[in-house]
Amino acid sequence: MKHVKNTSKRTRLVAGGAVAAALVAGTVGAVSAQASPAAPAAAGGAAAAPKAEAKSEGLVSSAHLGTDAAVKAAQGALKAAEKANQHVSVAVVDRNGNTLVTLRGDGAGPQSYEAAEKKAFTAVSWNAPTSELTKRLESAPTLKDIPGTLFLAGGAPVDAKGAPVAGIGVAGAPSGDLDEKFAQAGAATLAE
Repeated sequence: MKHVKNTSKRTRLVAGGAVAAALVAGTVGAVSAQASPAAPAAAGGAAAAPKAEAKSEGLVSSAHLGTDAAVKAAQGALKAAEKANQHVSVAVVDRNGNTLVTLRGDGAGPQSYEAAEKKAFTAVSWNAPTSELTKRLESAPTLKDIPGTLFLAGGAPVDAKGAPVAGIGVAGAPSGDLDEKFAQAGAATLAE
């Protein structure tokens, strides 16, 4: 006659839980090992794949306006507007059109924030003041359909060594001519 030991329900749950935990730990460990970066090859093992290194003649470098300079330019534009008792927003974007800084002056309208960014983007994209670009719409009216652009006066490009490095946009004054005057004042602070 065989002797069968009856195990309690509690013992079976604990044992089953331990087995399940061991299976989960093993699975997690295997997945983690696969997800970790390749370790250096052990002695006698396969060598790690070499990294590709681009040749320098295939690379292009460009200058970008730094954050400190962007803040200085934005503050210069905002101060010029405040001296003229105008309530505006100012945006500075880098060479690629990425916003570096935006300042909304006291009392500036809610629409001025986005308009300033779009004017700055437009100015750097064509490396020209947006007041000049509005004239191009006469011969190429679909230019205004390019996403992210705004063909209204108030954007000024910033150049360094003959190449565009940023754009400054101002919006909120009663006229685009004033907006552009303030944008140009911000750009001028970078030459100081």
